[in-house]
Amino acid sequence: MIALVRGEVAVRRADHVVVLTGGVGYRLAVSAETLRQVPAVGKPVTLHSHLVVRDDALALFGFAAEEERDLFLALIGVQSVGPKVALAVLGGGTPRELIRALAAGDAARLQAVPGIGKRTAERILVELREKVGGVDVEEEIVVTRGDDPRRLARDGLVELGFSIVEADELLRDAPDDTPEALIAHALRLARR
Repeated sequence: MIALVRGEVAVRRADHVVVLTGGVGYRLAVSAETLRQVPAVGKPVTLHSHLVVRDDALALFGFAAEEERDLFLALIGVQSVGPKVALAVLGGGTPRELIRALAAGDAARLQAVPGIGKRTAERILVELREKVGGVDVEEEIVVTRGDDPRRLARDGLVELGFSIVEADELLRDAPDDTPEALIAHALRLARR
């Protein structure tokens, strides 16, 4: 997995940047919030990243802060929220503002994002409200991914290219154990 990209900004567009590092240009899809923090072409930049593997593509997403990446991962873990919609949600403000909106149950803020209707906004609020830590102006933002082995295994399978629905199906009857054992069980089932 590509977790961090550091290099020189080669291209800066409304929805992505290209970072030149070691002679290779990495195209990273970014939110509007991250783009505001990316310097001009030719300047050095460091972006936290997440690689999404699909059957037809490898998509790399870039984030100015780890908190934004953690929120992205939490958002794509919600049913019917894909990476593009998650970026659109993150583009509406800072991670701190989004966490405040989630904690307050602000469905209207989420519905203002293109691609999110009332049901999806409510689903995001229900699934993520308990995962976001308390936000205090003086405290760091905390997004808890939890120590639930099934959740960690599902995240791992999604990283490997399975859809969330496929991952849930593969883990349905798996014995409760470590995330590694759950993933191994799921991969054995997928090979059949």
